[in-house]
Amino acid sequence: MAELKQQKGSMVEQLGGATVRMVGNCGRFSRFQADSLVASFAACFRPATYPLIWNQMLAIGVRSVPVVMITGAFVGMVLAIQAYDQLAGLGIEEHLGVLINLSVVKELGPVLAAVMLAGRVGGALTAELGTMNVTEQILAVRSMGTDPIRYLVAPRLIACLFLTPFLIIYADFLGMIGGYLISVPYLGINSRAYWSLSAAGVEMFDITVGIAKGFFFGAAIAGVSCYKGFHCKEGAQGVGEACTEAFVGSFIIILAIDFVLVVVFKAIYASIWPIKILL
Repeated sequence: MAELKQQKGSMVEQLGGATVRMVGNCGRFSRFQADSLVASFAACFRPATYPLIWNQMLAIGVRSVPVVMITGAFVGMVLAIQAYDQLAGLGIEEHLGVLINLSVVKELGPVLAAVMLAGRVGGALTAELGTMNVTEQILAVRSMGTDPIRYLVAPRLIACLFLTPFLIIYADFLGMIGGYLISVPYLGINSRAYWSLSAAGVEMFDITVGIAKGFFFGAAIAGVSCYKGFHCKEGAQGVGEACTEAFVGSFIIILAIDFVLVVVFKAIYASIWPIKILL
């Protein structure tokens, strides 16, 4: 009986300790993100930080263009192959362009582009900042009287925040081109019908929704990756674990943000639809 009580007590202690650690980690993460946003806003008005931002834009944005474009192209091509048989069975295969382009610009383009960035950019940011943390370079920056969040995190957050929507545009464009190349030359769909039905079915609101998601996805990727880099464990193994945790965390947050934004934008569209009918 005494042993059973001791086991129950140890289980309660473990549960309580895990709960306290989880709450502490959530508070530390929230405070880090708040400080990062404040530092990023202030950095936009400091010309001295502009060279740091340009360097991060080159590493995060320009060098990610080929990967994102290839991803978008294959997404469009796969959609065309997968959806053609179902639409052809209903006799509406000419509407394939609407399905491809609407799926690409609203969901698959933004989400898959963000996932690719989480793997490529997020891993690089976590590894770079994690190595600096392990080698005490972040501590050295702080000892010189410089805020490491303003100097290290803000340029990366700004670059991800503003360049992710542009990368999503590239992914959407290549997704449309990839779907067209499979649908028209390969599957034999009429080119004029493909584009005219796509133009009628895809609204500017749909394109805007996909691009707007990029700001939230970019902030999530940079925020999670920088946080994991700043708080990684000691040694090479700690940096590797931080990179893995950053990618997994970014991926989950991207999906959660996407769900919330879908609900919000759907409600917004439902509210403006009567106005569009009246106009």
